[in-house]
Amino acid sequence: MSITTSKSADGSVLTIRIQGRFDFSSHQEFRDSYENDESIKEYLIDMRETTYLDSSALGMLLLLRDFAGGDHANVSITNCNSDVKKILTISNFEQLFAIK
Repeated sequence: MSITTSKSADGSVLTIRIQGRFDFSSHQEFRDSYENDESIKEYLIDMRETTYLDSSALGMLLLLRDFAGGDHANVSITNCNSDVKKILTISNFEQLFAIK
């Protein structure tokens, strides 16, 4: 499991790429990827290379949403494979996140 980040040219958008399994073992690395910079206005979670997602990963996404402003957060989840998208849909995450 690997988490990498990149910022947009103007520094307002943070892209977090999750590779491999997204589970509790990545909790600290995921939090570290976004907690140290409060200038970010938008978060993109790129799951192009995410192979697995469990309930702790869902909780980590909710923690990011809370950190980013709760109901006013601008967090998008992109490039999900069919298995990951199914988990997000069953969990009603499309109500809380923009899933693209």
